[in-house]
Amino acid sequence: MKRTLLYLALICGAMAASVATAQTDPALYKALGENAGITSLTVDFVARLKADTRFGDMFKKTNSQNLSDRLAEQFCVLSGGSCKYTGADMKSAHSSLDITKGNFNALVEDLQAAMDAKNIPFSAQNQLLAKLAPMHRDIITQ
Repeated sequence: MKRTLLYLALICGAMAASVATAQTDPALYKALGENAGITSLTVDFVARLKADTRFGDMFKKTNSQNLSDRLAEQFCVLSGGSCKYTGADMKSAHSSLDITKGNFNALVEDLQAAMDAKNIPFSAQNQLLAKLAPMHRDIITQ
């Protein structure tokens, strides 16, 4: 529980940062395991999202491979890899999904669990979450 609160505090503290202007750090990309590690992480993360009963049917009909691929691109770009993100912008991708703060926090917990399962160092987890945190403005719609 303390760890979850630490992550949520980190996310709240990072909300003022802008993802569009975020500095990339190739060390983070390496800590995440580069392309192979990021791909493995996103496959695990998507499986957790789809199994999480807190989301109801939100992810049940989602194409797992496509979601994993887009997340991997996004994590790669944000972490300093040489990838390109080819997915939709966060606002239009989530506009019709009625996502609450509770849904968002549950998603963060699932990402934490996936990163723990992949033995990603705590400092790298914090760095990735800080880069993802500003997206909450476009993801939370309720």
